[in-house]
Amino acid sequence: MDYVIKTEGLKKYYKNNKAVDGIDLEVRKGDIVAILGPNGAGKTTTVEILEGLRRPTAGTIYYFGEKVSKIGDSIKERIGVQLQKSTFFSNLKVKEIIDAFRGLYSKKISTKVLIEKFNLESKQNDYIKNLSGGQMQRVALACAIVNDPEVIFLDEPTTGLDPQARRNLWDSIKELKKEGKTIILTTHYMEEAEALADFVFIIDHGNIIAKGIVNDLIQSLNQSTFVTFGISGNIEKFNTESVFGKNIEPINDKYEIKTNDVEKTLAKLFSYSRENSIMIENINIRNPNLEDVFLNLTGRKLRE
Repeated sequence: MDYVIKTEGLKKYYKNNKAVDGIDLEVRKGDIVAILGPNGAGKTTTVEILEGLRRPTAGTIYYFGEKVSKIGDSIKERIGVQLQKSTFFSNLKVKEIIDAFRGLYSKKISTKVLIEKFNLESKQNDYIKNLSGGQMQRVALACAIVNDPEVIFLDEPTTGLDPQARRNLWDSIKELKKEGKTIILTTHYMEEAEALADFVFIIDHGNIIAKGIVNDLIQSLNQSTFVTFGISGNIEKFNTESVFGKNIEPINDKYEIKTNDVEKTLAKLFSYSRENSIMIENINIRNPNLEDVFLNLTGRKLRE
């Protein structure tokens, strides 16, 4: 396979804390690879090792087909990094920040091209301190690719952004993929991975607990649909186990049914509700997603 990055047995220990505990990772050229997991799972530590920001305790790293003992300047010239939180000089303007980052590399994209690429024309003379969260992330992404890298690391790039700003950034990431860039994305937003990733690694407690193409991971659940609904009225008569057995569970103030036959499930639900004067409200029907994969593997939600 045409892997640009590969690790074997990658580990990072801090005394008794096994932050990364034997990860085998493969990133194929031109793919968007998502590394998923809750806070503290080892996502950021893993990518910081690959970026050269941390030294591993053990393991082997291959970059561009060659085994490396250190992420040196020759590799750093070919990668771009957007950290989980970027801090810029607040009294510099957008254009000045990008110019400063360009000065760090021998190979570089022009500031004008980068400003246009990330729709920053109207903000190029604004001070960094006056930008919104979405605008700041676009500046950070521009700085991450000033050297026209082959591989781009994006560590939680949309955390804290509103839905519109998040989707705007997704569009920028998709454009980078079209240009042939390889992208390693860490996120705890499952919908982000579903929207962007060609391949997914799910990490928990420093280990890869699942990996694969998004649709393959979802289909591995062998569950077709979830029906979520609320109830009111004669709710004390709603005996969930007598109607749906173990396929139903309470979720906050609602109920969720796992089913392979939506029509039959809804018919049974409405029939029972009429007989017992129970009102069924806010019905939502959805297919399983990566969140369900993670819950099935770990018994907990991704954000827990």
